[in-house]
Amino acid sequence: MSWIDKLVGRSPIGPMQEHIRVAVACASQVTPLIEAMVIGDDDAIAAARSEIDRLEHEADELKHEIRSNMPRRLLLAMERRDMLDILDCQDSIADTAQDIAELVDQRRMHLPQPLATPFQNLTSRVIAACEQGQTIINELDELVETGFGEREVARIDSMISELGRIETETDVLSDQAARALFSMEAELGVSTVYWHQLILWIADLADYAERVGNRLRLLIAQ
Repeated sequence: MSWIDKLVGRSPIGPMQEHIRVAVACASQVTPLIEAMVIGDDDAIAAARSEIDRLEHEADELKHEIRSNMPRRLLLAMERRDMLDILDCQDSIADTAQDIAELVDQRRMHLPQPLATPFQNLTSRVIAACEQGQTIINELDELVETGFGEREVARIDSMISELGRIETETDVLSDQAARALFSMEAELGVSTVYWHQLILWIADLADYAERVGNRLRLLIAQ
């Protein structure tokens, strides 16, 4: 290894892009999980949880490898701390998807019919937010190659703004799902608290995706 390789180390950008790919794949499995809950299929719920667990474990391994191998000094317009902050936000997407799957599987949660559409609508936009976050991180190598050029920075800033717009939509859909839930509180009883926690965790997926974008925006502004 040359002295320059020792100083810079391998670029963390490719591994960061692979990590968010796996994290978003993990979150995307919430969609079949919700569909299994709609039809009350415990085997399908268990299968979705198993796949989420597998992907979350893969994301964890990538995270530990990135942290262990990220150079102390980067000859990039980025600080090591900034990259690790973005990595933590990405990893929270996979962790939260796993929390969702564990709760659903352990409590064998089947979606009441009045909640099916609100949960499906919320999940769809949340996954869109996660995918937008992945698209933004996939632009990191182009950003560095252009030396944080004005045109590329403007393009990424626009993508981050679009991510913020999607996340705002998920806030509205989360509120609608919660209202539908609380209209059934007398019927659901104590289980209402678990359903509400599920709504919050699903919405959190979009929040973490937005944090990825916002953290990158701060990095660009430095």
